[in-house]
Amino acid sequence: MHCPFCANPDTRVIDSRLLGEGDQIRRRRECVQCKARFTTYETAELSLPRVVKSDGRRETFSDDKLRGGILKALEKRPVSSERIEAALAHLKRRVRESGEREIDSRRIGELVMDALRGLDQVAYVRFASVYRSFEDVKAFLEEIERLENDLPPDLREQQLALIPDPNDDPKR
Repeated sequence: MHCPFCANPDTRVIDSRLLGEGDQIRRRRECVQCKARFTTYETAELSLPRVVKSDGRRETFSDDKLRGGILKALEKRPVSSERIEAALAHLKRRVRESGEREIDSRRIGELVMDALRGLDQVAYVRFASVYRSFEDVKAFLEEIERLENDLPPDLREQQLALIPDPNDDPKR
């Protein structure tokens, strides 16, 4: 690492620390010649596969498109930005871990739907309606039924608790 003050190529590391979730390193350095100190940040540059669109075109994987689609589905929904960022990081990790040089856009869409199903059911249905091109109310209902049937037992009980029991008389 060249010194940013005198351009000397000889610097030494004084201190190193992990940042964030351990995916970045902060290093304090000192120039051997001019004794100036400065900070550098190191991150691994990991490449994501190219995306093969449904019409056969190939595009560079876009973080912005992924984030935009998820944020659009989650618009005005009570999901924290921390959970959204964690879901985005998890999605990118899964895409990267596939080890493929190219990934089908349909596969990315399915991964996004899986992530949204865990974040917010309304956002999931929103995204699915666009992604699967729902053409009528029946398609919406079928997807909602599929979502309900796939609910874990604890979430199903929480949902059922919200429905009033017809045997309970509210006048009592």
